[in-house]
Amino acid sequence: MEEDRTPDLRIANAALSQLSYHPEKRADSTRSAVMRQIAGNGGYNQSKHSPEIILDINPPYGYQEIVPLAKTHKVLLPAERRLPVLFRNLTALPLSFAEFAPAVHDYPIAFISGDAGSSFVAMAILGLEAQQNLFVAGDDAWDAGVYLPAYVRRYPFCMTRVTVDGKEQSERIACVEKRAVNAKGEALYDSKGEPLPVWDHLRKLLFEFEADLARTEDMCRKLQELQLLETFTAQVTPQGEPPIALTGMYRISEEKLQALPAGTLQELARNGMLSRVYAHLLSLDNFQRLLDRRAALRAREKPARKVDPKKLN
Repeated sequence: MEEDRTPDLRIANAALSQLSYHPEKRADSTRSAVMRQIAGNGGYNQSKHSPEIILDINPPYGYQEIVPLAKTHKVLLPAERRLPVLFRNLTALPLSFAEFAPAVHDYPIAFISGDAGSSFVAMAILGLEAQQNLFVAGDDAWDAGVYLPAYVRRYPFCMTRVTVDGKEQSERIACVEKRAVNAKGEALYDSKGEPLPVWDHLRKLLFEFEADLARTEDMCRKLQELQLLETFTAQVTPQGEPPIALTGMYRISEEKLQALPAGTLQELARNGMLSRVYAHLLSLDNFQRLLDRRAALRAREKPARKVDPKKLN
């Protein structure tokens, strides 16, 4: 049976969204106390939490199981550019607004919808086949020669959105991959509960990335409002193999972009969206780079041919 050559890059919105707590409906005073407790800079204390409130935490795309970050946690931090196991098989990763400029040099940037075009996210495409990341080096680290997305750099941490009675709250809290919490890990707070320099750096990245993701969401909503997004299929043909077609992606329609009124284009330029649009369009040429990476990977994996010494002159 021939191998499926058309991997679908659609990813459910639930998997890509940041997290949500879903407390059960309780008295307002109880909910307010819970909100005060879990809001802030990652100082959540599970032991003090009311047992009457059930929190359902959904891990974001690429994570396994997360827990609210406590000041008492010690965390195993990955070595620089070292990839968590689950990230080694991801075919795409979310990009934030500021990342379009550095990412355009290395990755195709496409828009993905998990709900049939109702909402979109911007993604860096990492592979041409299902569960393929072509940027993993031989030592299971991200290729040192390319831009490392912030989505990876923030690991094992992430941010949560808090929902009470179906209404999203303004507070966000920090969470951590449960498997990274370990007594042999690194402390993030001192004995007085003050953040250590290592956490100051990571927290800054975490909160800035969260804010920048929100800017990307705003841009995607604007592009959708202007009806600029269209589906497309990227097809590449490896030498000596059948073509590979990647479906389930959206791109900016250049024809519709050119037809926009001058005022609309000026607005997109003022808020920085127009430069991201052009970065996205330029990045689509990088599908050829992915094909080149795939060929180089296949060449490295191919066993060396044995030579019979008797046939040597």
